[in-house]
Amino acid sequence: MQQQPIEVVLVKGREKSLLKRHPWVYEKAIARVNGKPGMGDLVRIVGHDSRFLAWASWSPKSAIRARCWSFDKDDVINEAWFEARLREAVAAREDLRSRSTALRLVFGEADRLPGLIVDQYGDYLVCEILSAGMEQNRELIARLLMKVTGAKGVFERSDASVREREGLPKRSGLISGEEPPKEIEIVEDGVRYGVDVRIGHKTGFYIDQRDSRYTVQRLAREFREKNGRGMRALNCFCYTGGFSLALMAGGADSVVSVDSSGEALALARENTERNGFPQDKCEWVEADVFEYLRKARDRGEKFDLIILDPPKFASTRYHVERAARAYKDISLNGLKLLRTGGHLLTFSCSGAVDADLFQKIVAGAVFDAGVNAWIVGRLGAGADHPLLVTYPEGEYLKGLHLLVRP
Repeated sequence: MQQQPIEVVLVKGREKSLLKRHPWVYEKAIARVNGKPGMGDLVRIVGHDSRFLAWASWSPKSAIRARCWSFDKDDVINEAWFEARLREAVAAREDLRSRSTALRLVFGEADRLPGLIVDQYGDYLVCEILSAGMEQNRELIARLLMKVTGAKGVFERSDASVREREGLPKRSGLISGEEPPKEIEIVEDGVRYGVDVRIGHKTGFYIDQRDSRYTVQRLAREFREKNGRGMRALNCFCYTGGFSLALMAGGADSVVSVDSSGEALALARENTERNGFPQDKCEWVEADVFEYLRKARDRGEKFDLIILDPPKFASTRYHVERAARAYKDISLNGLKLLRTGGHLLTFSCSGAVDADLFQKIVAGAVFDAGVNAWIVGRLGAGADHPLLVTYPEGEYLKGLHLLVRP
């Protein structure tokens, strides 16, 4: 770390967000920089009146010029500071270990470590480094993670497109310790999953959907108890079968799972075998979900529960209109495939589509489908993906649980 951090002075009035502890400083908010900080360097953010506001890391190629480490003037941003933050983050997740061997240990800004994502899969950690400040401290972070968690190895999956906006190249590979095996087995709420941390989506698995997977497991169990039969369910954008396996664990009689990736479906089949679920109750369909839903609608198919968990449709605000059409399309056709009394769990992981807009999109689909539906639940990421009150941008995953009424 620098001994004498360079001072970044904000435009008058632009200090308000930092006084409310929002952790980002945009380029347009900066009046001047008293020096030439390098990529990822520690800087001192001050107001137009020289009032201290925050310690931050500098990112000269991003529209977000600085990401705040601390709002405490007396903090010293050094190895001990990073270790303390990591220990706090890990300790905050301890209660979840009884449910799963896969946890998000660090969630960026929410853990006061902007630009750092760390997921644990059994004995191994997978990290995403998404900011210039974290890039500069990459090896330190890996070493401290090994120390704090006792993990066997730290593997990096810094291959998200957001790194390009930071002026950073994509990178993937081992940082510290042992190479992880080709497939890591995790257990979540009694269900076993195989995870490939090298090529899987995100860091290998959708840890953020833990609570919603438990919800569908519970719904399948309650349906069987009430109706004397297992439900027929449809899981769209199923990836490696997370929701599908949860449904089978709950006692579903039939689960149709649709994804465009043959590789993901192959791992999903392996996961079915891993849990000893009957293969004849699982149907794996390699297809475009939009087309599948239309064809299933035209065939007059009906389901008791449908899950719509698509990839990000809007990476920026410029894609929101197109994304809205896509979300409405799948929700509309999904609703038409549900029996009365059926459940629809529909999601958006597009940060540019907020919860209010997503609900309006789904409401439009309900109206056009000509059904009567209740919102019986609002869904989101689990407790290891906490939402910082002063950083609403952290709420990327949102979902609605609809019940179709007579």
